Amino acid sequence: MTAPVAQAASCEGTYTIVVGGTGDNDSNAPYWQGDISQRVGYPAQPIGYNARQGVNELNRLIRDQRNGCPGQHVKAVGFSLGAAVVHTWVTENWQTIDNVNAVLIADPKRAAGPGNAGAAAHPAIGPFIGFPLAWADNFFGNIPTLTLCTDDIICDLNAASGLPGYLWEGKHGNYNFNVDVYSDDARGQWYNGVYYP
Repeated sequence: MTAPVAQAASCEGTYTIVVGGTGDNDSNAPYWQGDISQRVGYPAQPIGYNARQGVNELNRLIRDQRNGCPGQHVKAVGFSLGAAVVHTWVTENWQTIDNVNAVLIADPKRAAGPGNAGAAAHPAIGPFIGFPLAWADNFFGNIPTLTLCTDDIICDLNAASGLPGYLWEGKHGNYNFNVDVYSDDARGQWYNGVYYP
């Protein structure tokens, strides 16, 4: 797989970078909407090694943009596996970067409270998928981070819709994928329609 061609840097507005979920190798699936500056290309299969490649590519793209536009705000948005990639990037980089925020849609690394933890925390799944996907946490340092989880077993193993909701009812795709609706300082959790700061 080849890396996506870098887009011309614009230092205007917010640099919004998206990371797609399983199977969305170029983060260009039709669910994404809004003003997207960059899409992360990575082997989007739920294996730790592939997620590591996504984290590394996300880091490279953000750092390159930051070097070219030091004062520009960066908003990183990830869905499902892509949310786990962004989650990992934030956890690993919060001490060395500022003027950035993250939006995690259906994050499988989401920690419990409210609800249960995401799929990556399941004891039968974590060891199989490997680090950095395995396990859950809610540590984001000082980077404002918003998580969204609505009746979805990927981000809440005890979701009411269960496996049928994921497989046949479309619960995993029942989110707003317009990146423009999420502010540059969004933080907290939207869990089943209720906001938890």
